[in-house]
Amino acid sequence: MKRTSDAGKTRQALRDATMEAHHVVDAIYAGFSLDSALDYRAFLTAHAKALGGLEAVARPDAPRLPLLAQDLAALDLPLPDPLPLAASTGDGFHWGLRYALEGSRLGGAMLSRQVAPGLPKAYLSAAHGKGEWMAFQQALDSAAMEGGEGWLDDAVQGAQAAFALFAQAGCPTGQAVGHG
Repeated sequence: MKRTSDAGKTRQALRDATMEAHHVVDAIYAGFSLDSALDYRAFLTAHAKALGGLEAVARPDAPRLPLLAQDLAALDLPLPDPLPLAASTGDGFHWGLRYALEGSRLGGAMLSRQVAPGLPKAYLSAAHGKGEWMAFQQALDSAAMEGGEGWLDDAVQGAQAAFALFAQAGCPTGQAVGHG
């Protein structure tokens, strides 16, 4: 009988390795009140700075950046220049970036409920469709199995890089914050 307990093990390893960085990012963005138009504008601008660089490397199809640009335009804000991402060409690194991006969609769905009525929220409302999160996890596990030695370390570095970029974008000083 085939063991099913291995399902999601890569995601769990990435989650464990990035927990501290995730908490740092959550703490930074918890400072934005999404029911305040001023804070929400700053929140979306910060996300756009990070997302622009991340999706350019990890998701060239940029599934959420156009939605974010749409929300910013509705608030009469331009799409800011993306923060630079020192990208690795390794497959694991790209999967780590995608892990952070796909996970942020889960958080966005919860945050969209906090947005004040009348404010645009296409970006935060871009939740996974039925089965998409599970399909991503399965693809992540398959990529890890095929990736060979060092793949998971590269994936952790990619996920850490994504969290660091979101942290840098969300800091009022624009400086990167420490993460583990």
